[in-house]
Amino acid sequence: MSTPMLKQYAEIKSQYPDVILFYRMGDFYELFYEDAVTAANVLGLTLTRRNHGREGDVPLAGFPHHQLESYLSKMTRAGYRVAVCDQLEDPKLAKGIVKRGVTEVVSAGTTFSETQLEDQKNNYLAAVTFEDDVCGLAYADITAQEFFTGVLPASELPARLVSLEPAEVVASVEDVERVRAAITSLHGCAVTTVPQWQFAADGADRALKSHLNVANLKGYGLSDMLPAMRSAGALIHYLRMQQKDPQELLPDLRVFSSGRELVLDPSTRRNLELVDSQSGKKEATLLHAIDKTRTAAGGRLLRRWLLAPLTDLKAITERLDTVEALVSEPQVLSTLSEKLRETADLQRVMSRLTTRRASPRDALAIRATLEMLPGIQRTLFNLPQSPLIRIAADLDEPKEISGLIASIIADDPPAMIGEGKSVRTGYSEELDELRSIGTRARTWMQEHQIQERNRTGIQSLKIGYNRVFGYYIEVTNAHKERIPADYIRKQTLTGAERFVTQDLKIWEEKILHADERLERLEQEIWEKLRTELISHGPILTRIARSLAELDVFVSFAVVARDHRYVRPVVNEGTKLSIVNGRHPVVERLVSGANGFIANDLDLDASGRQIMILTGPNMSGKSTYLRQAALIVLLAQIGSFVPADFAEVGIVDRIFTRIGAGDNLAGGESTFLVEMSEVANILRSATPRSLIILDEVGRGTSTFDGLSLAWAITEYLHERDDVAGKTLFATHYHELNKMAERFPRIFNARVDVEEWGDRVVFLHRISHGETDRSYGVEVARLAGLPHEVVARARELLPIWEDSHKIPNEPPPKSASKIQLTLFESDTQVVADALQNLNLDDLTPRDALSKLYEIKKLVDERRSANSRQKS
Repeated sequence: MSTPMLKQYAEIKSQYPDVILFYRMGDFYELFYEDAVTAANVLGLTLTRRNHGREGDVPLAGFPHHQLESYLSKMTRAGYRVAVCDQLEDPKLAKGIVKRGVTEVVSAGTTFSETQLEDQKNNYLAAVTFEDDVCGLAYADITAQEFFTGVLPASELPARLVSLEPAEVVASVEDVERVRAAITSLHGCAVTTVPQWQFAADGADRALKSHLNVANLKGYGLSDMLPAMRSAGALIHYLRMQQKDPQELLPDLRVFSSGRELVLDPSTRRNLELVDSQSGKKEATLLHAIDKTRTAAGGRLLRRWLLAPLTDLKAITERLDTVEALVSEPQVLSTLSEKLRETADLQRVMSRLTTRRASPRDALAIRATLEMLPGIQRTLFNLPQSPLIRIAADLDEPKEISGLIASIIADDPPAMIGEGKSVRTGYSEELDELRSIGTRARTWMQEHQIQERNRTGIQSLKIGYNRVFGYYIEVTNAHKERIPADYIRKQTLTGAERFVTQDLKIWEEKILHADERLERLEQEIWEKLRTELISHGPILTRIARSLAELDVFVSFAVVARDHRYVRPVVNEGTKLSIVNGRHPVVERLVSGANGFIANDLDLDASGRQIMILTGPNMSGKSTYLRQAALIVLLAQIGSFVPADFAEVGIVDRIFTRIGAGDNLAGGESTFLVEMSEVANILRSATPRSLIILDEVGRGTSTFDGLSLAWAITEYLHERDDVAGKTLFATHYHELNKMAERFPRIFNARVDVEEWGDRVVFLHRISHGETDRSYGVEVARLAGLPHEVVARARELLPIWEDSHKIPNEPPPKSASKIQLTLFESDTQVVADALQNLNLDDLTPRDALSKLYEIKKLVDERRSANSRQKS
């Protein structure tokens, strides 16, 4: 027969069959059966077995209750949902088995754990439903009180989910496989399956109307957006199933429009290293390069903007106007930057208030932030004709809130309420009196200890306290004979005895009663303040959003000021024109006297549509390609850009095919991955897209690759529906001939300077073509043995002339090596000088080049001497 405890456990577990159950027993949380096995593996707990009668040996694992947050975080990070089952009554007062119940269900998208949340990243919960070729997507961050829903083409769902980076996605049984396919590039995203009825239209309609407290959803535009309504309703239902109150956590709902954002697919986000670098270093990401935000909420908003650039010209222009207003006022910019540093993360403070996780220090953080608002507001209003007036108007300080907090909360409260020190002296007469009782009682204790020492002559006598026995008088065994008759024995220790007296018991009663009432009264005062702050939630949420927006604009302006960024000309044309453009990340990382080499770009979908870029490896082709894409992206999030001038015709999508990598888990080779990405580009690109292709075709044989590269380029040129602006870096020099046959294709090259048998990469882009890859020179720079490099130089011209590899490689040619060794010094100097542009050299550069030529001649003569000897 099952024990009463296991019977209770089974009843609770039956209500949460697909969830790991943490079952509170005294000072521990216990797990049983399969949950115990799973938790032991995930959490590293010891798995034991305990005999429970007819149940036999039951698998068991557990951990101390104070480690709950840590273990919750580990389980949800691993993709599990956890139900926390707590004791709902004092075990000492329970008649029979202790009453228990689930107080919270936690998952990756519904956690409040400080150890799991990142300050500068949203923790989104998403819900997705499909309807033919469109899908409804709802997403919410319950820690920041943000709730969105909308409809978008199903083909755009992977890119949208990549931009959101949700921690968890909820889908119906029917849709879950399509959702899994859409998040293959998202690492650590949990997928939760729910019954189809949770996405039903009728239920969603009722849930949303109840949640928003409205008679209908017409005001939200959801009447004609059934998939959006269904996904939002399912998200609300899921939160309720998680023991969360959606009305408190998500007081508002906003509808997004899919056509207002530039689409970045997973490959593009990865290749451009927007928020994650391939090396794992934060310093190598665009986000790190442009993030000068002073607040956590500003950091989260900047990340969202970066992953969802705009395509609406009016919205982009408004952002650029705002940045320009700040850049033009350096003193204002510095002032705002410093003031923002003093503000708190109001979004997450409000979420802690609504879930009863806040502390008095959170209230002080609200007060400190509100007290900064008048200064920020004055600064913004003083800007002439500033677009920041809208933000300034949203920062009206609700003085009653900061005044209320100041009157109630002490200046330096403890971390948690209930210690009797959180409420300001003078706010509550009763609370002050209770504190006074405690103070008088403790003074009496000190005086009573002195009196008893004098009365007994025992100078080591002391009055102490512990939670089990209360207050006591302790006397060591050495003074037993001096113990007065009115002392009542309470506890015997190894080396001492503990006693009480009638007077001590009276004062103990006073202290404990005062402390208990003090704790309860302080909780009541805090609860009233918490309720009052929540009632001002809409105002505080508006202020939080405005401060975050201002922080991002200040960050843009600081970057523009410190790194010579300029305002781009953004329009609805088809041009991409850049003068002296720079890579925003690489220019910070390079060192040396020459620094980063800036380059120009001139593309136009109606004219110069496709650039064929040739040049050796390590010469900067890939940097140049990424640089162009990043400048477009920065312009369309409303930022200034690293260039002397930039004109950006709004782009609807950025595609990148850069680098190579196997998908071993999916059984895909490097070449298959490459062709799959190119196929996606050719299917999805439009004349307004920007397409970046780097070394397409190199994953197969030379002639296969060349044929594919030519055909892909031709397709992009000839098909009007996909003829987007394209940058194509390649080693197939044969593609240069396309410029002669197709009017919108042109050639460019990376300049190289040759010094005899040495090569200098100038990282400078010029018009025209090159017919050499300089692969052997790159191999020499990489440190290949001299003998290997020399042999490669010998073989290269032979195989280039025949355009195929002979059955037998030619023998080593001593005469050819001899000729190289004894080539005249005059010829070497002549070749070196022929490649110099004297008009571009400074006197210092000229002297440096002269030293290089001298060194080259010396090396030749040294080799000549060794050959003769």
